[in-house]
Amino acid sequence: MAISIKGVTKKFGEFTAVDGLNLEIKSGEFFSMLGPSGSGKTTVLRMIAGFELPTAGTISLNGEDVTNKAPFDRDVNTVFQDYALFPHLNVIDNVEYGLKVRGVHKDERRKRAMEALDKVHLADFAQRKPSQLSGGQRQRVALARAIVVEPKILLLDEPLGALDLKLREKMQIELKQLQRDLGITFIFVTHDQDEALTLSDRIAIFNNGKIEQIGTPEELYEQPATEFVARFVGTANIFDDAQSQLLFGKAGTHLIRPEQIEIGKGKPATVLESIYLGSSIRFILDLDGHQIIAEVSASDDNARTYRRGATVKVNMSPTDLVALNSKEK
Repeated sequence: MAISIKGVTKKFGEFTAVDGLNLEIKSGEFFSMLGPSGSGKTTVLRMIAGFELPTAGTISLNGEDVTNKAPFDRDVNTVFQDYALFPHLNVIDNVEYGLKVRGVHKDERRKRAMEALDKVHLADFAQRKPSQLSGGQRQRVALARAIVVEPKILLLDEPLGALDLKLREKMQIELKQLQRDLGITFIFVTHDQDEALTLSDRIAIFNNGKIEQIGTPEELYEQPATEFVARFVGTANIFDDAQSQLLFGKAGTHLIRPEQIEIGKGKPATVLESIYLGSSIRFILDLDGHQIIAEVSASDDNARTYRRGATVKVNMSPTDLVALNSKEK
């Protein structure tokens, strides 16, 4: 295992930021920690990096207990959201800085820095200052600086958060490809569910200092274990016990995703709102006093005719229902 976290708790005074965490991350995995602000994910990342020490528990990296070791004694590197580039140094000097601190000979560090810049497609920008680069280019420089020292584990603390949507989507693809090319373990912290689903091999969903569920993107979306996960990952229709029994004849709390609701046959419902999303149309519907969300392809000519106040028929198959543990951790 690249990372093994056992019984880790972190307290700041009376506040418990991380509560008895157990987590194992495999070597070469792109692993994301996803959750709302204050859920504990960044604190866990900082403890892995050594910037914070656990109140209790142990952290091992590649089989070595590093719980109380300083950051520079851990074989990890971190990319921050603000990139933390030196404004007075040009790109290549920024990238080779970590090698210089380690005492690597000038010729060798220059060679390795250029190789790192080539991996992030910035070899032609080596002599520019950070102020002469776009946000996406600065982000890639920060990545090059992190990978040039060849860490076994790379920690990324919301590194795409400052980018605009189009650039963020482009960088997601580049980041995933870079991780595959390097073959090293990436630990990625984000509050953006789409980003986590796009990038990750596995994802841990954090809530109130604990992990609600760990799984692949498909598992978390299609088989969420709790109501919190169902609501946090994707758009969800949640039916409590009374609603489930009334609509489906099933006891317990259940989930059905908007795209699994069929419009055109079944029970009558009233369109409260229609939202055009480009590739799909989202409908907010009233079904027997229950508000539900349905989503259909924008290529559906019938769907384009449904307007607010219209009556449509909807069908929800009981086979698409997912039973949830409604009690949040």
